Amino acid sequence: MSISTVPFFILILIFLIGLLLIVKGGDAFVDAASWIAEVSGIPQFVIGATIVSVATTLPEMLVSCFAAASGSVDMAIGNAIGSVTANTGLILAIALICMPGIAKRGDYLAKSLLLICAVGTLMIFSRSGSLSPVGSVILIALFVAFLIENVHSARKGRANAAEEARPAAEGKTIARNVLLFVLGAAGIVAGAQLLVNSSKEIATRLNVPELVIAVTIVAVGTSLPELVTTITAILKKQASLSAGNVIGANLIDTALILPICGLISGKALPISAKSLALDFPACLAVTLIALVPTLITQKFQKWQGFLLLAVYIGYLALVIL
Repeated sequence: MSISTVPFFILILIFLIGLLLIVKGGDAFVDAASWIAEVSGIPQFVIGATIVSVATTLPEMLVSCFAAASGSVDMAIGNAIGSVTANTGLILAIALICMPGIAKRGDYLAKSLLLICAVGTLMIFSRSGSLSPVGSVILIALFVAFLIENVHSARKGRANAAEEARPAAEGKTIARNVLLFVLGAAGIVAGAQLLVNSSKEIATRLNVPELVIAVTIVAVGTSLPELVTTITAILKKQASLSAGNVIGANLIDTALILPICGLISGKALPISAKSLALDFPACLAVTLIALVPTLITQKFQKWQGFLLLAVYIGYLALVIL
């Protein structure tokens, strides 16, 4: 049965089921990721920027890749860039407002610079109206550099944590946390898909313009795993896991998803004039607001969160109007 033929009250039920899945999945996911960090001696920031961020960007990756494969290139690009802006202007903003704190420059410098370079590369090599093959190659190289840097951080983290007490890694405990990790990831991905699909159909039936749906429900909806993971991390006071997840997810969105979409479409990705004039600058603006002051002061501060939120709301207003 197509979702377009589903009764309205069933759509509401699907929406609620999706919400429940991502909430409970996020809780299990962060618990397991935190345990992995403690047992392995890998810093929580590295766990957040790699395993957690890859899993929570699956909705963006799937939506963008499916859109590119079906010829909906604008949806693919809009989803990826819109998700970066939502991740930073909404999700990270919430984290900074609720949980400002210390940010060691050594933990954030390389990843932050890579993200800024990725967004800048995207803008520079899209000026002609399409993402050139050269730009795609550079973006993929930045993603590879991100993975290499994470491996280096992981090794350094293990060395620094060698003398610290770690939780026992017994067979049953390992199996339980691996299961929690897998089920949690599956829950937030499946829940996000249910939530996005049902929300899109609800909005369509209520005659909400497609542009509003694309900018709000699709971009924010596919970022729901990051939002749930961030909120759960805030409640559990895992600040590094939250920030690492957002930065890692944004790097994957810009440096991996878009080049993959280009490969799938078989040509340079066309970029609309609207994206060049509004979406890309907004993405760069929230990225700089979130990262540059933090690198200078080595602190996440509340004013950054409020400014990010204000910029994001202003961006949505401009897109909708």
